[in-house]
Amino acid sequence: METYSWLEFLENYVFYYPLAMSIVWMMGASYFYLRRERGEKQVPELKEYPLVSVLIPARNEEDAIRSTVEAVLTSEYPNFEIIVLDDASTDSTAAIIQEIEANEERVRVLLLNKNVGKPSALRYGALASRGDILLCIDADAYLDPWAMHWMVSHFNGPRVGAVTGNPRVRNRTSLLAKIQVGEYSSIIGMIKRTQRILGKVLTVSGVIAAFRKQAIFDAGLWDTDMITDDINITWKLEKRFWDIRYEPNALCWILVPETVSGLWRQRVRWAQGGVEVVRRHRDIWKSWKQRRLWPVYLEYVLSIIWSYVFILLGIVGLVNLTYPTGLPEVRIFPEWKGSMLAFICLLQFLIGLTIDQKYEKSIPGYLFWVIWYPFAYWLLTALATVYAAPRALFRKMGQPAVWTSPDRGIFTKL
Repeated sequence: METYSWLEFLENYVFYYPLAMSIVWMMGASYFYLRRERGEKQVPELKEYPLVSVLIPARNEEDAIRSTVEAVLTSEYPNFEIIVLDDASTDSTAAIIQEIEANEERVRVLLLNKNVGKPSALRYGALASRGDILLCIDADAYLDPWAMHWMVSHFNGPRVGAVTGNPRVRNRTSLLAKIQVGEYSSIIGMIKRTQRILGKVLTVSGVIAAFRKQAIFDAGLWDTDMITDDINITWKLEKRFWDIRYEPNALCWILVPETVSGLWRQRVRWAQGGVEVVRRHRDIWKSWKQRRLWPVYLEYVLSIIWSYVFILLGIVGLVNLTYPTGLPEVRIFPEWKGSMLAFICLLQFLIGLTIDQKYEKSIPGYLFWVIWYPFAYWLLTALATVYAAPRALFRKMGQPAVWTSPDRGIFTKL
């Protein structure tokens, strides 16, 4: 009887946790939209235009780097420099950057002789930069011409340490890519809006984030041994009481994985990076001053536990189908619960896509594709977390986190 009660408890946890978080995200994102996004907003007029140093770390990005740099050069912001950080590329990336540098005075290149990883490259870029604001983007990103205006406008507050932008998927030819279009709108965007309302953002978007240089140095720069630089630097800044903001008008067009293997590697890296941050910053529980980070920390730990329980119950269910164990039937989404969760997910997707219609008129059309998210991505994300958590917990820290070029999908232009 005791075993049965535990199974029932775990079954309810698998159901109620995503249900509760979906409701929180819908409420938070709706409030953020009504309070800060609704209505037409003009590009902010700035009293001054501080120099922005755009840092672009790159390794083996010969297919993407030229168009990325050219997109930044079309920015309407009048005062910026571009520093491309070539992390010992083995293709023609360095040659392409040097060609651009020879013809464009706003572009500089730092050639690293050894593959040291993205965090180390960003450290070099921060030291070489001349601007008071550092805008970090990925080597496959197309920056919107007005993105810098929107991001710089937040730094009029003295305690603003970073501003994260709004990544938009630009390759939409495959089912995986189309689902991710909806994911960035209905999941990632809604979470960032909610966390901003609650006061603490789990992570900036590594593909587009602006930092106050003073804050970056105050936090000790990027840690070179972390798999994901964006989550860790966010926590380092917030532990130093710098404010992190989300600016949905700061658009950046990105490529997402379009193969299962590429998506798997991306989600394993995200999961491992998140667990590494949980491991490194567990000292926040020792200080009452860090209490505003406790809910963010706890929610992430609960999501890790959910992944393990979800996979465990799935295994028990499969075993019950093939071999009688004597355990009761495991129903992850039984009877009315499955219908309720499906309805809440659909409502969340509808709200997220409706909010993002302000930035893409055609985005509600992706509702048909994003409804497949719970079936495919919940399982993939859970498996990635179960696989990555032990790697993060038992990984020997201190060694530089080097990188390989991710799956960029089908390379397309806007």
